[in-house]
Amino acid sequence: MPKVMGAGAGQERKVPWLPSPWADERRTAPGGAEPGAAVISGRLWQCCDLRTSVSWVTDSGRLRMSNAGNGPTRRLRGSEVLAGVALLAALWLLWLLGSAPRGTPAPQPTITILVWHWPFTDQPPELPGDTCTRYGIARCRLSANRSLLASADAVVFHHRELQTQRSHLPLAQRPPGQPWVWASMESPSHAHGLGRLRGIFNWVLSYRRDSDIFVPYGRLEPYLGPSPPLPAKSGVAAWVVSNFQEQQPRARLYRQLVLHLRVDVFGRASGRPLCASCLLPTVARYRFYLSFENSQHRDYITEKFWRNALAAGAVPVVLGPPRATYEAFAPADAFVHVDDFASARELAAFLTGMNESRYQRFFAWRDRLRVRLFTDWQERFCAICARYPHLPRSQVYEDLEGWFQA
Repeated sequence: MPKVMGAGAGQERKVPWLPSPWADERRTAPGGAEPGAAVISGRLWQCCDLRTSVSWVTDSGRLRMSNAGNGPTRRLRGSEVLAGVALLAALWLLWLLGSAPRGTPAPQPTITILVWHWPFTDQPPELPGDTCTRYGIARCRLSANRSLLASADAVVFHHRELQTQRSHLPLAQRPPGQPWVWASMESPSHAHGLGRLRGIFNWVLSYRRDSDIFVPYGRLEPYLGPSPPLPAKSGVAAWVVSNFQEQQPRARLYRQLVLHLRVDVFGRASGRPLCASCLLPTVARYRFYLSFENSQHRDYITEKFWRNALAAGAVPVVLGPPRATYEAFAPADAFVHVDDFASARELAAFLTGMNESRYQRFFAWRDRLRVRLFTDWQERFCAICARYPHLPRSQVYEDLEGWFQA
């Protein structure tokens, strides 16, 4: 803290340092200040008034002014001296107030998120008070109790139940100003009836990066542990599919690809379903996995990429959004994109002609990254609390359908 002292003064008093626009600076030896000057932390400050100069010294803990010089040209008017004293005193007081200890900040209130209808089921899970704490989100309460409609901080509606009319919007009972959240992890090709939802929802929760609450299907996170060993490979390519429709682009590409490449197909569509615990070990035996999305839309990258391929230890061959979108989520050399090839024959030749050294380069990311999956709706809904303080209350999606299909 800067000090104010006078020549020959026996005491010193700490005051805040603040450069003055009406003084210039020069150095002086301790105790050697010339009369009519103030030494501040070893710096000499002198008034630019050419008629006189003043020094601030201590006198029993009080500041006083000391004139130097006897000529009439070195006298300073009393009003200017008083103004200087008042300025220093004010600065000193401001510093004392600013450095005073502040009280403990008031605790933040708990945010209550009401889930109007739990996704894909009429029986919501148990939602204890620490549900969101398990995901690193504090002061967040999830509830499926509709009696909290009037007091909930936000209400979230899953689109599938609105689309199938298993659930209905309580528009007549909506409290004024209460934010409503539209939630969907499906692509626009499988989200119908959005035209009826104009001017209702304030926020969107989805896999889209421009959503108010962005919740991807997965992501790669830094990892410092040892890289897990790759499973032994006995097959070239695998695909797990439950909904196979010939008019889909993925079905057409598959039909062309199998003319040049053996693909082992699993899932309900092939009559070879896999149990939940069987999927990853089965896929792990293959060098490549066909991560073909059921439709191609902006940012629509699902568990077919994150879980079925990357987490299983297979190289994903992707059909979905453009390569640049995938590269926003994963290293460019972690996957094969079908758009990089002029034909299915060319793609098949690339996959079958790859040597082991080139193949291993697809897994370089495993030395520093690991896959984290977001499959739990509890975690997805808890994310609303994390974004809640930053979201605009007055925002309304007047054309939700137009935004989602863009």
